Amino acid sequence: MTNVKWTIKGREFLHCNCAYGCPCQYNALPTQGHCSAVGVIEIEEGHHGDTRLDGLRCAMIVAWPGAIHEGRGEVVPIVDERASAAQREALLRIMSGQDTEPGATFFQVFSTTFETFHDPVFALIDFEVDIEGRTARVSIPGWMKARGEPILNPVTGEQHRARLNLPNGFEYDTCEVGRGWADTTGVLPLSLADSHAHFATIHMTERGVVH
Repeated sequence: MTNVKWTIKGREFLHCNCAYGCPCQYNALPTQGHCSAVGVIEIEEGHHGDTRLDGLRCAMIVAWPGAIHEGRGEVVPIVDERASAAQREALLRIMSGQDTEPGATFFQVFSTTFETFHDPVFALIDFEVDIEGRTARVSIPGWMKARGEPILNPVTGEQHRARLNLPNGFEYDTCEVGRGWADTTGVLPLSLADSHAHFATIHMTERGVVH
């Protein structure tokens, strides 16, 4: 870890292949025995050293053949095409767990489980998210299309609202839980359907999540 200080405040949509609620949040094994996921963050305020990151977006396509902690994963990091060279470098350092205390953020934790780091992608990230409404839409041409929706009660058809609260979490404190669909193309093609999604406000620093 270097002495660079950084902060990211923003909104996140993450969607994986597990059942609603996601067993990972309870230290249990993934629903299907393996993990595949997509995630997008919109940075409302942020910096890495003297480099401002306000208004930028970043995304990841990730997959592991087993549980995350068993390793052997792969990742495609995606950075907003609007980012300058300095901003691209800053975001990639944060996303790869650099300049971060061990275990402090999900970026750093995940980085220790990847054996394949695909070349970073610089692309248009079209992203809309309503955390309380539990909806999201993602379009990254040539790489990802995804959406998130509320869980519906199977009897009444009404929206079902549930939250996860992780007071010591390394990604967020509280998130809204929903369901999602995603398809990715390129070096890591995935197809995720009607499975766990969460929507969260995040505030991360090089020393961990601000609760």
